[in-house]
Amino acid sequence: MTNGERAVPHPTPILRAERIYLRPAERSDLAHFVRWLNDAEVTRQLAVRSPISQAMEDKWFERLVEKQGGEQYHFVICLIDGDRPIGATDLRELDLENGNAGFGIVIGEKSEWNKGYGTETLQAICDFGFGQLRLERIWLEVYAPNKAGHRAYQKAGFTEEGAFRHAHFADGQHLDATVMSLLRDEWLALPRTKSWEYPF
Repeated sequence: MTNGERAVPHPTPILRAERIYLRPAERSDLAHFVRWLNDAEVTRQLAVRSPISQAMEDKWFERLVEKQGGEQYHFVICLIDGDRPIGATDLRELDLENGNAGFGIVIGEKSEWNKGYGTETLQAICDFGFGQLRLERIWLEVYAPNKAGHRAYQKAGFTEEGAFRHAHFADGQHLDATVMSLLRDEWLALPRTKSWEYPF
């Protein structure tokens, strides 16, 4: 391996960016999910309202397996260097007839925050949605206090569509939820490497 090249886990990932790849969840990932989703700092920008138990995650996982590839696609975010899970992401509310899907993400490992992994995850899942599922539009909701997330989505090419006023209640207050989206033509115009363009 030459200097600067990264070790890629085997098999070669299908969905990836420069430093991360996406894979389906396994039952062995649930302990990570429980730890992440019981951390108030991690869940501050999410819709999680109460602590989550291992038993609850076990039941959720059974439903997830049934929905995968139908109503949604859920993936674990892993670092290519070290093959370590750091978060999760999904395409939800799939509407393949009209070509729409929602996007969600959590970087659960706080030591990996502010390193650009969220942006890479968004790139990889948009490549999947537009490049494999033939979607026309991927949308997301970002809550008013999440300024960093809003900036990251704009940087990734997402455009504000509008706000649902007081649509989310958390920490004793109602918050606006801004809807942002990326269209297929906008994704095609982004000057970056797509998932399938990375060397094996």
